[in-house]
Amino acid sequence: MKVDILAVGVHPDDVELSCSGTILKHQAAGKKVGLLDLTLGELGTRGNAQIRTEEAMNAAKYLNIEFREQLNLGDVFFQHNEDSLKEIIKIIRYCQPEIVLCNAISDRHPDHGRAGKLTADACFFAGLAKIKTEFKGDSQKHWRPKTVYHYIQDHHLHPDFVIDITPFMDQKIEAMLKYKSQFFNPEYDKAELQTPISSKKFLDYMYAKGSVFGRSINVGYGEGFNVSRPLGVKNLFDLT
Repeated sequence: MKVDILAVGVHPDDVELSCSGTILKHQAAGKKVGLLDLTLGELGTRGNAQIRTEEAMNAAKYLNIEFREQLNLGDVFFQHNEDSLKEIIKIIRYCQPEIVLCNAISDRHPDHGRAGKLTADACFFAGLAKIKTEFKGDSQKHWRPKTVYHYIQDHHLHPDFVIDITPFMDQKIEAMLKYKSQFFNPEYDKAELQTPISSKKFLDYMYAKGSVFGRSINVGYGEGFNVSRPLGVKNLFDLT
């Protein structure tokens, strides 16, 4: 299952929140995209592992992605160790992406920065031929993505680059709303605890955040990304 982009999130809704506009834009340009959740988000305040998995698959269907794999590394308590790295390496080698999008370099939720580091390291180690892995009964060849980009999440990090997602902003919000247990949904069980992301105000914030990123490059809406190494460009005219 070869894809051009693999988007990774430690929680099932991280990708939709932070880079689904970028995914939609590249799909419109003919690129293939896969998704990987590192945990089931089982320790989130609202919902549970089963509900969030159902929501994740509904969001994947809406986004029309090639596949969505879910690991169960342990929400909050996942470790940066050989077992966790190898589980991610298996997926990288399975779909052989050119580009990996993953969690923020640092963020309010401790899982995000830890997962960003774990995923970036797995991308490097996936290219080491002496690390042996099997997936679905088949031995795998080594593969290293060309680059890793960290999407920006809750912290207001200064982006290294911004993707114009103006035509896809409304679809991004629709993808988020497939997580009925997490985001604004008047019909959802009112007995559930309210969280900072479950109010309608949070949807307004998402539009505002997209607008702030967009303004920085003189477009309507954008999504920001960070890199851990300098970007290489062929010539100055590739930059806008």
